[in-house]
Amino acid sequence: MTDDDVWRTDLLDLAGYLDRLGLPDLAGPPTAPPSRAALDALHEAHVRAFTFDNIDVLLDQHPGVGLDALNEKFVGRGRGGYCFEHATVFAAALDRLGYDVRRHLGRVGDPAEGTVQGRTHMTVEVHLDGERLLCDPGFGMSLVRPVALADGAESDQRGWPYRVVRTADDGWGLQRLRERGWEHTHTVDELPVLPVDVVMGHHYTSTFPTSHFRTGLMLTRHQDGRHVTVTGSTLTVRRPGAPTEHRDLADGELRDWLHALAVPLTPEEERRLLARLAELDRPASLG
Repeated sequence: MTDDDVWRTDLLDLAGYLDRLGLPDLAGPPTAPPSRAALDALHEAHVRAFTFDNIDVLLDQHPGVGLDALNEKFVGRGRGGYCFEHATVFAAALDRLGYDVRRHLGRVGDPAEGTVQGRTHMTVEVHLDGERLLCDPGFGMSLVRPVALADGAESDQRGWPYRVVRTADDGWGLQRLRERGWEHTHTVDELPVLPVDVVMGHHYTSTFPTSHFRTGLMLTRHQDGRHVTVTGSTLTVRRPGAPTEHRDLADGELRDWLHALAVPLTPEEERRLLARLAELDRPASLG
């Protein structure tokens, strides 16, 4: 069975996906081999078109990480999701467009600080013209474009500096330059990944009671000149070369940001989400 058969990339409506990204011309018959320019454009268009969020987890209505469900969610509704979803959709599109793709799992956090989690992050690697490239469309503060998968490789991501480092266990660490220096965001390994691994990781992150995806809202989006993060109670706005804006949300402001970030929820989903977040924010009973 081929990689394409295992991942069922045929279930992705490629033309519809590229329409969502504003890149419909890439859906036609290929006239040239896969290129770095097209890969960069696809990656950036993806992270701008879809939010990173855990809304369906909070609503207890997650459709799963099969491509049939993700096609309906991303292409059909224009909804976003978290890493397993983003990486699965993005890898399928690249497969269909002729790119040489690998899927990787990794751990969020810094091993030096003892903050690492289970293998609950998913990225995509592309082999192109003799170069290995890390694609990371499904992280909260995601890459805008791919970065070379090579020790010490640095990349300016629309004003945000990133670099890749080789880790002691032969993994790959992604770091972002912040005010206090390089911050280690996550580490990915090179073990083979099968669809069942993604199903298992998704099951844990979406159902385990203390998973941070179960205990609060995470909603982020890349917009022109800024990256916005909204939780149930706070707003963070990052702009290249400028101090980070971080403040509490005013009463009722969360609904405004759901609309400002163009999250395509139905009125009933929005009502249920706000009610769920109010419930999570309510102090536990003293019994």
